[in-house]
Amino acid sequence: MTERAGGLRGCACCARPQDAGHVSRRAFLAEGIAAGTALGLGVSSAAAQSDKPRRIDVHHHLAPPRWISDVVVGRKTGQRPLADWTPQRSIEDMDRGGVATSIVSVSEPSVWFGDSAAARALARECNEYGARLAADHPGRFGQFAILPLPDVEGSLREIAYAFDTLKADGICLMTSYQSKYLGDPAFAPVMDELNRRKAVVFTHPVRPDCCRNLVPDVAEPVIELATDTTRTVASILFSGTATRCPDIKFIWSHGGGTIPFLTMRLVNWANARKDLKERLPDGPVAELKKFYYDTAQAAHPYALSSLLRLVSTSQVVFGTDFPFVTAAATAQGLKDFGLSANDLAAIDHGNAAALLPRLRAG
Repeated sequence: MTERAGGLRGCACCARPQDAGHVSRRAFLAEGIAAGTALGLGVSSAAAQSDKPRRIDVHHHLAPPRWISDVVVGRKTGQRPLADWTPQRSIEDMDRGGVATSIVSVSEPSVWFGDSAAARALARECNEYGARLAADHPGRFGQFAILPLPDVEGSLREIAYAFDTLKADGICLMTSYQSKYLGDPAFAPVMDELNRRKAVVFTHPVRPDCCRNLVPDVAEPVIELATDTTRTVASILFSGTATRCPDIKFIWSHGGGTIPFLTMRLVNWANARKDLKERLPDGPVAELKKFYYDTAQAAHPYALSSLLRLVSTSQVVFGTDFPFVTAAATAQGLKDFGLSANDLAAIDHGNAAALLPRLRAG
């Protein structure tokens, strides 16, 4: 596992798992993060030229060594592309696909598996690894920090550390935790803190507890990931969280799952449930239009046709789902859809640059 992490020789972010937390913490806090902040983690002025990479990938997974060994391998998740991930492979794919900066995040099944202390430690190690990755490759990476939810107290601590010490670009949340969705009252303290910080919150779906092995010969992610995104969006809407926390900037993975297709059902439900009017005074569509949606595994006409009837291109951000999908394939799918040059530029770069403060200078 130590060699797997060493895709870039001499790169401090690729230190052995047992060394990473001890070697890097003070060094990158004193030097690396300061350097990354000074450089803006964005696209340099030279990159404004048309022949330079400009894309910002907001859905790009990293796999720290301990997370690979304990989760992907240890829990036999079957996510071989993550087991094989290295920083070098990310950079190579970014270069091939014209991506200047990727905002990395931990994929499902996240870091909590029944032991809150272990989850806190793994979340911290993953987040420090992500910060080291960004510091070692200025301008190429940012980070959506992972939280040890459903541990609320640990998550509040990690939010503070991620933003105040690691200078993360936002937070990564799974769509559900132990069958509780993001609008659940148990998670209200976390949502309120993220709202106070006006945080960007990137969400990633999970295979929910409710729906395992339902369809023979069809792997759960094929159907359940998109569906779990829809469940949690509905939870955010009808719990009143979207109204109570208007300053959270949500990014929903995979074009919002099945939300665009099911929007009218949400509207009809809201109209039928007059008692929910106070929680959602402007109705579902008004809130859905405020959210952001990435293009990961949605850069094709079946998803884009519906999504772009719901929101304008100003709410769509470039996402690949690397290492499961390449940047080049995602970019080609968007191009083939027939978007205008201005719309492509907004999706590729402009919308994310406006959303993420450290990229605005790019």
